[in-house]
Amino acid sequence: MTEADVVVVGGGVVGLTTALTLQGLGARVTVLTAHDPADTVSTVAAAVWYPSHTDEDPRVLRWARDTHAELRRQAADGVPGVVDRPTRMWLRHPFAGPPWWADACGDLTAEPAEPPYTALLRFTAPSVEMTPYLTWLRERLESGGGRVVRRALGTLAEAYEVAPVVVNATGLAAGRLAADPAVYPARGHVVLVANPGLTVSVRDEGDPAGITYVHPRRHDVVLGGTYEAGVWHTRPDPEEAAAIRRRCVALVPQLADAPVLGERIGLRPARHGGPRVEIDPADGRLVHAYGHGGAGVTLSWGCAAEVADLALSV
Repeated sequence: MTEADVVVVGGGVVGLTTALTLQGLGARVTVLTAHDPADTVSTVAAAVWYPSHTDEDPRVLRWARDTHAELRRQAADGVPGVVDRPTRMWLRHPFAGPPWWADACGDLTAEPAEPPYTALLRFTAPSVEMTPYLTWLRERLESGGGRVVRRALGTLAEAYEVAPVVVNATGLAAGRLAADPAVYPARGHVVLVANPGLTVSVRDEGDPAGITYVHPRRHDVVLGGTYEAGVWHTRPDPEEAAAIRRRCVALVPQLADAPVLGERIGLRPARHGGPRVEIDPADGRLVHAYGHGGAGVTLSWGCAAEVADLALSV
């Protein structure tokens, strides 16, 4: 007899939210993870709600909307690490109306802007400090009877030793485990500085020098960043870090004297064609949930609901 009804392979934010959703529906759940959740790429994320580098798709819009609503509920309930942030997003391209994801956040407004910008978008975006949040997710799962087990798998078939239904939330490793050539890394580099009192997130993703964003947290500010598709290394790059800081100071001058606290580099688990969320056509007991790229937090709870429904239907 197996020890769980469903085993979720992958201990990042997609895996843990899926596990909690399954548990909430009455399933016995075990999470197998090659790395402790605190050591997954999810901890590197700036983790502000925004469907970054995500193509327009009705299903993705639904996930984003449902996750936005859930994170705002969590912020109101005082869930560790979750805070509503007023956000300003500067646009440089010709403004032809609200972006495709505007309906998901519900309060987006647009106004004209001076060159080099064409418009300024204002909206509320929940932000998540991933270290306390992943701890909260894990503790909530375990307090409900779920298990998190450190175990690296050579194949997904090994997970059937634990449960008759498998959810593949392995992120970048899905390229190997699911033999999916569409999976690729998108290297992300952020710099952390002391927070001089900022409370508003600011974005300029059209900066010709590189994507630029400033996301304040309780004790620091995340300055970004890079999105380097196909780059596998996580080596530090001092020139890149200096360039990120220059762009962010130009965007938010209050950061000029903020001391640097550190930097983080991680590989986003991206996928050509967008996230793969489906029952495997060759194995009806296997549900895939990977390829969220830099939008893992943004899509997490909405996607988890769909994955849980699929897993409980097989």
